[in-house]
Amino acid sequence: MIRLAHDGPVATIALARPEARNALPIEAWDALAAATQAVGDARAVILRSDVAGIFSAGADVREFEQLQADPALRPRFRTAMRTAIEAVAALPMPVIAAVDGGCFGAAVALILAADIRVAGDKAEFATTPAKLGLGYPQEDVARLINQVGRGTAALMLFTGDRLTAEEAKRVGLVELRAKRAGETAQGLAANIADNAPGAVRLLKRTLRGGEGLDQAFDDCFGGGEFAEGLAAFRARRRAAYV
Repeated sequence: MIRLAHDGPVATIALARPEARNALPIEAWDALAAATQAVGDARAVILRSDVAGIFSAGADVREFEQLQADPALRPRFRTAMRTAIEAVAALPMPVIAAVDGGCFGAAVALILAADIRVAGDKAEFATTPAKLGLGYPQEDVARLINQVGRGTAALMLFTGDRLTAEEAKRVGLVELRAKRAGETAQGLAANIADNAPGAVRLLKRTLRGGEGLDQAFDDCFGGGEFAEGLAAFRARRRAAYV
């Protein structure tokens, strides 16, 4: 359902539920949250699908019948989904979402928790809750607005229409277009992993904003990563960060 693998400094979290087009039930959201806790000291994380032709159909609609019948289960579903998405967003290293195929409903909220999104040739995107008579969690609406702007977010949410990969790139839903998103994400992750890991994590913290960033910036000059980077620059060699 959720697969975690490591290839050197790069971790991959893959959605793997082919029988349901990677639709995610509560247990899959739980497994996704658990996978984020097991990435260890990876320098970059790739979020992708192991199923050809689909990134994810979103939350598992077949489970929605239970939510309709059992009000007590509804907060459990919402909490599981929220916990998993926020766990991806909270990872200290860069997360790259590689989308080859359809990415619908809650899966759009999931990729918005990544730092960089790559769309392959066959990628499609749609936020579809209105078609099912549902809302969209407020945290995910806020991320969508931050990513594409209020007007485009409204258009996506109110209509539920699909965006092609080119359209997604045009409106800013994704940062990169590629023939095959997975391959591009692998190369990007490898490039990131070659850089100073502490510096990259600080840059991610700085992108988010928060306290202590000025001191952290100042402290870099006395750190081992800067010493290695400066030595490599002077020697005209490639820096080797451990």
